[in-house]
Amino acid sequence: MSRPYADIGRTGQKRRTLDALVAAARQLIASGASPTVDDAAVIAGVARSTAYRYFPGQRELLAAAHPETARTSLLPESPPADVADRLDAVVVEFTRMILESEAQQRTMLRLSLEQTLDEQRGLPLRQGRAIAWLTEALSPLQGQMEERDIHRLVLAIRSATGIESLVWLTDVGGLSREEAVASQRWSAGALLNQALTQGPRPTGD
Repeated sequence: MSRPYADIGRTGQKRRTLDALVAAARQLIASGASPTVDDAAVIAGVARSTAYRYFPGQRELLAAAHPETARTSLLPESPPADVADRLDAVVVEFTRMILESEAQQRTMLRLSLEQTLDEQRGLPLRQGRAIAWLTEALSPLQGQMEERDIHRLVLAIRSATGIESLVWLTDVGGLSREEAVASQRWSAGALLNQALTQGPRPTGD
C-alpha cells in the first residue's frame, strides 16, 4: 500500500498544509456548508492541485475533518466497574462531544441522508464508532448475556443516543439541549435495566 502524500518528503510543511485544509473544512462545516476540496483549498490558501494530493474527494476531506475520527474509547482513564456507571459515563462523553461539534454533526447527518448507500459507507457517521464505544461500556455483561443479545442491546441504546436522537428531541420534541442529554442518559439506563431484569428484547422472528 502506498504511503499517504503527507508522509513523504517535506513532512513538516505537508503536515501544516494538511492541518490548514482540515481546519478550513471544519470552519465551513460549522457554518452549515458541505465543503468540497476546492472550498477548503480557497479558505486555507492552498492551490487546488495541491489540495487534491491530500484529499482525492469530498468524502476523504469530510472524514478527516470529523471530530470523532481519532477516538477509540469514551471511558474515563479509570473506568468504573459497574456496568450502569460505565454506560452512563460513555453516554455523557458521547453527548458532550456531539454538543461541542453540533454543527459539524448535523452536516454529517444531512450528508449521510442525501447520499447513496455506497457513498454513506465512507462517511464518519457510518463507521460504527459509537457501537464500539457502547460495546466496550457493556463489556462486564460478557458471560452474563450472549454476545448477540449484548449486540442487540447496544443497537437499542445507540438508537436512543447520538446526533440523530439529539436532533429529534430538540427540533421535534422541543427539549432544551440539557433536557435532551438527560433524556438520552435516562433512555440508555432504562434499556440496560430492562435487559438485566427482563432479559433481551424479542428478536422479531
